[in-house]
Amino acid sequence: MRAELTWRKSSYSGGSSTECVEIAETTEVFVRDSKDPQGPNLTFEREAWGDFVSWAASLEI
Repeated sequence: MRAELTWRKSSYSGGSSTECVEIAETTEVFVRDSKDPQGPNLTFEREAWGDFVSWAASLEI
């Protein structure tokens, strides 16, 4: 894992919530489970991440 990344939680996450994902952005977007920061992470190209976020925002739940 890249130690130099600056990770952040979504503003929609509660301050003490433990069921969150965190992201770090460079030329790519990295996503990890906030409960397991040393565990695996997913890597997305920025365009693919934008497509995913747009799709998720369009869901009616």
